[in-house]
Amino acid sequence: MRLPLQGGLPPVGTVAGTVVEIACDESGFSGTNLLDPATPVITHASVDLRVSEAVGLISALRSGFRVSPNEFKSGQFLRSRRAVEALEWFLAALRGRAHVHLVDKESFLVTRIVDFLLAEPSYAAGTRLTGDRRPAALSLYRAGRSAGPDWNAFLAAFVELVRIKRRHRPDRRALERFFQARDALLRDRLGAPAEDVLNGLSRTRVWAVLTRLRDHDRSIPPPLEPMLPALAE
Repeated sequence: MRLPLQGGLPPVGTVAGTVVEIACDESGFSGTNLLDPATPVITHASVDLRVSEAVGLISALRSGFRVSPNEFKSGQFLRSRRAVEALEWFLAALRGRAHVHLVDKESFLVTRIVDFLLAEPSYAAGTRLTGDRRPAALSLYRAGRSAGPDWNAFLAAFVELVRIKRRHRPDRRALERFFQARDALLRDRLGAPAEDVLNGLSRTRVWAVLTRLRDHDRSIPPPLEPMLPALAE
């Protein structure tokens, strides 16, 4: 059975029926530092192997490598002379039993801007951008990347704006820096679709969302947490 999204919290009531436990891991996670050029994407993977199947696969892999008895690191695996052959075998064994999802961090930030500042923020929107807002986010993302430093400054200003500690009053200076970065981006003449998104941002609306974040409104997902959409996907 598929449980409803609950923001990472365990189910409130008793779970009835068959339960599938999915093991997940990620690479490229850098917390709220989503603009680190060294890790532009998050790779999130999951498998649904039975424990006995997983033990068999890892045991077979380990038999050909000298590795730590406690952990089999991917680096050890991929740098070995047998890596190509072993990788082909491993991927064949996982076919249909694993899923890998990539999150582009810049694109993720654009969806947060659209979801949080132009619409009603919610866990449903926070885990999957709704279809009617996806074209707007995509237009801004594609056009903004051509603006160079102004684009980077705009995204950095958004990250600073929404990184709010609970019970701390939102920073008016951060709000002004965000809109200054927005105005600089508008001067780059990105075209109608992207400019419509930027012009739709209002100080009153943004301040209201920041206040809800400050008050720890539990109906709003963490604005800088890309693991939520990755897990949902």
